[in-house]
Amino acid sequence: MKNIAVIGYGVIGKRVADAINLQNDMKLSGVCDIISDWRIQNAVRKEYDIYAATKDAADKMKSEGISVKGDMQELLKKSDLVVDCTPKKIAAQNVVIYKEQNIKFILHGGEKHETTGHSFSAENNYKSALNLNATRVVSCNTTSILRTLTALKRADLLDYARGTLLRRATDPWESHLGGIMNTMVPEKDIPSHQGPDAKSVDPELDVITAAVKVPQTLSHLHYWNVKLKKQATKQEVLNAFKTSSRIKLIQYDQGLVSNNTIKEMFLDMGRPWGDMYEVALWEDMLKVQGDELFYAYVVDNQAIVIPETIDAIRALTGIETDGTKSIAKTNESLGIH
Repeated sequence: MKNIAVIGYGVIGKRVADAINLQNDMKLSGVCDIISDWRIQNAVRKEYDIYAATKDAADKMKSEGISVKGDMQELLKKSDLVVDCTPKKIAAQNVVIYKEQNIKFILHGGEKHETTGHSFSAENNYKSALNLNATRVVSCNTTSILRTLTALKRADLLDYARGTLLRRATDPWESHLGGIMNTMVPEKDIPSHQGPDAKSVDPELDVITAAVKVPQTLSHLHYWNVKLKKQATKQEVLNAFKTSSRIKLIQYDQGLVSNNTIKEMFLDMGRPWGDMYEVALWEDMLKVQGDELFYAYVVDNQAIVIPETIDAIRALTGIETDGTKSIAKTNESLGIH
């Protein structure tokens, strides 16, 4: 049983903490943050041990009646691995502390590949992460790209891929602070960062992406045009996608015509926060013309990296050396079927 610390209790951190708490081969040793508002108070309600990142944060937490177990260094000393879920660029600063404490650590997609020297996607390169000191679970969009293209690659169908991403403007809970209205903002550079990021996991992928920020907050939407290695039937492509337990084939003609209807389905399924850990790919929209494949899918950026993070914990700590077994354990605990 490995003790796992979570630094940063925000959108990703709270989900990672809950997911760790569901596993039978790891234990949440505590969560650490600087906040003292309703967010960390929900961690108190769940009876998680609370640690403060700074002395000022500890004083503020105590003034709000929160029992503080100690500081970040104390949490790290009682942990075997730390998952850093802090905002972009803060994690890179924390890496210095993790290395000083000689503790294994996991970062997320907001940080650069060079920060860890390894980037992770469970179905693609689990084995390469075994017993490493650090890895980076790639971003939500990159995770979805790797899941779908890896499935095609396993079936020896993938030649090259070109994708367009319609990116949500901001997280739902922050939409009062920023985001965009009545406009669309294309990213200046082609390729956008997701294609090169996917190649940090699998250098063999021939993938180019372009991205546009759109005025909604529920999810990302991807359109893909893939050149196949050979002519294939639609069923052959679907069979390839079905080899991934984390791609969920959905039907447009069953009323799942938009990201809000898909979100409603996962809420009705009883998922916490309506989280969609899978890539939701439209089966009846998918088209094959000769050696060209066209498909579209939806990505929940708050949830898709959660199962990947749990698998990364197992790989780095070595508590499960078989990636297939880890994926199955994680899927069972999170209700991915």
